Amino acid sequence: MQPASPVSGDAGPVAEAVPPRGAPQVLVRRRSVPFSPDSPLAPGSRGGGERRSTFREDVSHAAAETYLVTRLAFILLRYLGVGYRWISQLAALIIYAILLMPGFIRVGYYYFFSRQVLRSVIYGDQPRNRLDLYIPRDPKKPSPVVAFVTGGAWIIGNFPQGTISDMVSDASDGISFVCETVGAYGGDPNQIYLMGQSAGAHIAACALLEQAAKESRGEQISWSVTQIKAYFGLSGGYNIENLVDHFHERGLYRSIFLSIMEGKKSLPHFSPETVAKKLSPETIALLPQIVLLHGTDDYSIPFSASETFAGVLKQAGAKAKLLLYEGKTHTDVFLQDPLRGGRDKLVEDVISVIHADDADAREKDALAPIPGRLVSEWQIKLAHRISPF
Repeated sequence: MQPASPVSGDAGPVAEAVPPRGAPQVLVRRRSVPFSPDSPLAPGSRGGGERRSTFREDVSHAAAETYLVTRLAFILLRYLGVGYRWISQLAALIIYAILLMPGFIRVGYYYFFSRQVLRSVIYGDQPRNRLDLYIPRDPKKPSPVVAFVTGGAWIIGNFPQGTISDMVSDASDGISFVCETVGAYGGDPNQIYLMGQSAGAHIAACALLEQAAKESRGEQISWSVTQIKAYFGLSGGYNIENLVDHFHERGLYRSIFLSIMEGKKSLPHFSPETVAKKLSPETIALLPQIVLLHGTDDYSIPFSASETFAGVLKQAGAKAKLLLYEGKTHTDVFLQDPLRGGRDKLVEDVISVIHADDADAREKDALAPIPGRLVSEWQIKLAHRISPF
């Protein structure tokens, strides 16, 4: 699941989001959940151990993660092969990152040294079932919580270590962890919001619909859809069957994508748009408000993906809303725009939903200081043109 300042993540459950500027919030960012020195849930333990990890432990964990990611990268390269398209995309990505590096460094400094960021909290049994928590300055006053599932083409942080069913299961486990424990970190368990970006939006939507279906059938569940006040899907793809060819043309080759999605026959099951059409009225009634957000110049996932999904949800009787950002690309709305500073339309739209019933919070939002610029304008504009996304 990212905070008010721009922080990005990878494709998996609970991680990057954009909390409100005016009032403190708990943001949970899932990676493949964070810890406070005074919290009963310290890293390395799901339910106990009141201590900070030592420097040696941090280094050891970083080394283990580096080894794992490197090994997976070589496995992934065997799937991808090395061709002109991937080399050119990699070159564009390197230049893109260099252009935005001043902002990344400042965000990275905050991430690693702020006491409000609790990193690598374990939420599951798998080696990379970890998430980060962004806690409010005043944890004594319960704050709204955003559980954010990051993007990454279903590959970064996930494949080939796991396939789509593993990703959805991990996301669900992360959400369950948030619902169970966020009160200990200053979060309000009655104000939990689920958000995902790109592949993360798809994974979060799959987890939400799957949980609603289980709940309506009376199956045993670890968290309830009724605990989620709203779902925000940013730049997501919700009909995977219709996107296979598009992704292939963009460089996510058909054979790889179908491997991630566990074969062609599984595509309908992991297409939230298709699933929503078959849900019973009882299941639809359980769903929270669904807000889909998308840039109209998004070439990674066309905005029509959100447009069509919103229409299907409305037709099924769900509470759905579509917000489009004119001229914005796949990364503009959550990366370049926050690095630019100033008023952020995406942040304001998300906060307006979270604080819809809180007049005091809305007043504080209006008076909140405007975030400063992190990267110069010429660098942002050039990154916009070069971006491989």
